[in-house]
Amino acid sequence: MADIDLSIGQVARRTGLSVHTLRLYERKGLFASEVRRDSAGRRVYSAWDVEWVANCVKFRASGMPLATISRLAQLVREGTGNEAQRLDLLREHQRHITEQLARLNDCLELVNGKVSSYERHLADGASGDPWQQQPQPAATTGQ
Repeated sequence: MADIDLSIGQVARRTGLSVHTLRLYERKGLFASEVRRDSAGRRVYSAWDVEWVANCVKFRASGMPLATISRLAQLVREGTGNEAQRLDLLREHQRHITEQLARLNDCLELVNGKVSSYERHLADGASGDPWQQQPQPAATTGQ
């Protein structure tokens, strides 16, 4: 990525985060590099900073706590030699996401079933509330 200098407003527009959130991220130590300042004291970001923030947005969207992102950023700032620790953090979050996806898939199955039920109900012109209708027992054969 070309190293260009960006203002906090430009980074906000590129990442979809507010200026306030970017300042919060800096205070919480979520940047993987020190946020530079220009001669007037204004924050100056690199393209790599924007890429890092975009990763942080995805980490947050997937449920990673700010404290974990901060720890990961700290390890990155420290440089090489701690890759195993970084991997441990990422693997733990990977497990969290996998569990979250399993729960969401279970929820999706329920919703898909209800959508199908309502679609059949409406297509058949049936009466009553399909949510409260109990499944009909299977026909028994004479034994």
